[in-house]
Amino acid sequence: QVQLVESGGGLVQAGGSLRLTCAASGSILSVRAMAWYRQDPGKQRELVASIMRGGRTNYADSVKGRFTVSRDNDENTVYLEMKGVKPEDTAVYYCNANIIERLSSDYTDYWGQGTQVTVSS
Repeated sequence: QVQLVESGGGLVQAGGSLRLTCAASGSILSVRAMAWYRQDPGKQRELVASIMRGGRTNYADSVKGRFTVSRDNDENTVYLEMKGVKPEDTAVYYCNANIIERLSSDYTDYWGQGTQVTVSS
């Protein structure tokens, strides 16, 4: 059984900073890609940033230069450093990880429960 647990969401003023953390636990053999998505009510879930095991990153155009994704492979943890936040960054942020469990032969996508980020203007 694999679990992703997010933390670090909350209320922040526009221009401020916030750091999200997502830790994967359970019977994990290896974690390939890790990513952050976000979703506003009534909108589709969108990719914010992703990071491969080797460190290659990808960002949505709307967050480039403001958000930084990083990971700790030993701890199976991914971070999202959010700086210069804007009201339009308000959403529920979800952690995603591509994981292969021990005694398994395939990678599977897992999701966290989501953490609310609210940016006040």
